[in-house]
Amino acid sequence: MIELLANLFFAFIKVGSFSFGGAYSLIPLIEKEVVKNNHWLTHDEFLKVLGMVEIFPGAISIKFATYTGYKTAGILGAVAANLGNIFTPAILILLSTYIYSIYENNILVTKAFNGIKYAIIGMIAAIMYQYAVKNGNNWQEFVLLAVGAALIIFFKLHPAYVVIIAAVIGMVIL
Repeated sequence: MIELLANLFFAFIKVGSFSFGGAYSLIPLIEKEVVKNNHWLTHDEFLKVLGMVEIFPGAISIKFATYTGYKTAGILGAVAANLGNIFTPAILILLSTYIYSIYENNILVTKAFNGIKYAIIGMIAAIMYQYAVKNGNNWQEFVLLAVGAALIIFFKLHPAYVVIIAAVIGMVIL
């Protein structure tokens, strides 16, 4: 049990340590750790959990850490995974807040943050494309993809509502 808790902690310390740019940029890293490296979730289960976590408030990594940790080792697993997930970001944000307050007007710092921002946009586009290609097996799934994108892009609908609408449409056409 101790080994499993340590594995959960260190898997999610990787997620917390190497996920830059917000929620969607870390999805490939979470998938690598929980599906490919440790086999705690299947690929299908990962996608189902990904849909499920969208309807609850809070950070995606926290929800995945909680789900994966609880599934594999109960409450202690959820605690271990979440401690790993928040450890590095908590330490780094404390240090970087102090340093950034000193150098926030430096042109190189500004350019570095812009570079990271555009790389994250590319990562998000890549993961969206990969999931669409892997999972789009028929026209109904592509309709749901288009509806989801349209609801967010054109109607500025909250992602939680898009997930609920997709679930209802999915029950009807899939």
